[in-house]
Amino acid sequence: MNRDIYKSPFGTRYAGKEMQRLFSEDYKFKMWRKLWISLAKAEQKLGLPISDEQIAEMEIFAEDINYDEAEKQERLVRHDVMAHVHAYGLQCPSAAGIIHLGATSCYVGDNTDLIILREATKLVKTKILKVIELLSAFAMKHKDLPTLGFTHFQPAQLTTVGKRAALWIHDLLMDIEEIEFATKSLKFLGSKGTTGTQASFMELFDGNSAKVTEAERIIAADFGFDEVYPVSGQTYSRKVDSRFVNMLGQIAGSCAKFAGDMRLLQHLKEIEEPFEANQIGSSAMAYKRNPMRCERMGALCRYVIADMQNTAMTASSQWLERTLDDSANKRIAVPEAFLAVDAVLNIYINVAGGLVVYPKMIERHIMAELPFMATENIIMDGVKRGGDRQKLHEAIRQHSVAASGKVKEEGADNDLPERIAGDPIFGLNLEEVKALLHPGKFIGRAAEQTEEFLRYSIEPLLDKYGDLNYAVEEVNI
Repeated sequence: MNRDIYKSPFGTRYAGKEMQRLFSEDYKFKMWRKLWISLAKAEQKLGLPISDEQIAEMEIFAEDINYDEAEKQERLVRHDVMAHVHAYGLQCPSAAGIIHLGATSCYVGDNTDLIILREATKLVKTKILKVIELLSAFAMKHKDLPTLGFTHFQPAQLTTVGKRAALWIHDLLMDIEEIEFATKSLKFLGSKGTTGTQASFMELFDGNSAKVTEAERIIAADFGFDEVYPVSGQTYSRKVDSRFVNMLGQIAGSCAKFAGDMRLLQHLKEIEEPFEANQIGSSAMAYKRNPMRCERMGALCRYVIADMQNTAMTASSQWLERTLDDSANKRIAVPEAFLAVDAVLNIYINVAGGLVVYPKMIERHIMAELPFMATENIIMDGVKRGGDRQKLHEAIRQHSVAASGKVKEEGADNDLPERIAGDPIFGLNLEEVKALLHPGKFIGRAAEQTEEFLRYSIEPLLDKYGDLNYAVEEVNI
């Protein structure tokens, strides 16, 4: 292995093999040849003098790319598309004169990029659905398990572990809706020519506009597109790239929210990400179980969110019918956004499938706070027993202040239940006080909300897309 040159961590450490394949040179250049074959077939079908033998010769070498020759040609002509045209022509001498006929570089470059956008988005969607499937099982399992809810990371009312997971799922559901919109809006560039006017194809087809339009339709259909962009310059609008990277940024936001929540919960020792038997949490502190997976998710998510601005700036800086200052940026920004999201989702799948819940720690945190939260219920119960609401309120206030002081100043347990049971004004013994503090009485409709959400929003979604089994990619931690 050559270790004295830079290698992208997306290739060596983060992204999965299938996403890397979609953005590989081999996938790109083989797609170029398929596009040239499709162009030749469409032109032949519509009357241009292209023989079956020429097309057959092109098909023989469709996936047998002479890379050494292409690289040699590029050093000579300083143009990647023409280098591959020449290299392909050397393999197909009878077809050399009709390869790329009437087309400009963006015919292969941009149409290939659109195909990759579509296929990469399908892969992202599949992985999000897998996360949703895993989190749904987790949410259903823990829909009734009370946990301390927080606002501002300060103890608030109770919720349930399952309801909290439903919030994570809901964000991902919104991402699926965004993916479906972006995918539905995606069209093929087709064969538009140098400034988008199709002038070269009008020349080839002797001014027959219907044939020019039909050729474009045939080519688009060959690659699974029902529509082409009706107008363009030489390129498809770079707003398309911006739209898709913005979509990825939204997904990154959802994943970062989950990862951040998990880091907080792991600090509280309530829920942990998977931790392998031989995993080392810290090189110095052997006892530590750092949330390494979720930290990596957060790091990569920030990268994608920042990339949203990059593609928006590129879209805004295109001049007239075409400029080339998008090319170098686009080669990096779009693939790496997809590669980063792929890496994040691979980790998300790993974590969602192995979450570890600690109910006793959750209960301990609840009971440290619940007596304060339950004071209104205790007052109401005292009133029902014939007590004076104002006197009960003042007694509760004094006991709460004293109990809080013991907790904060002495590090003692919350003894508010014992204080209330020992005060005759309430007329309650300790067991009766504790009965009023049962956590299940304080979760509202959290369990029902979770179950309804999963039944009516998530089950139909998962049923729509069917079996989600696929080769789970290894996470390099």
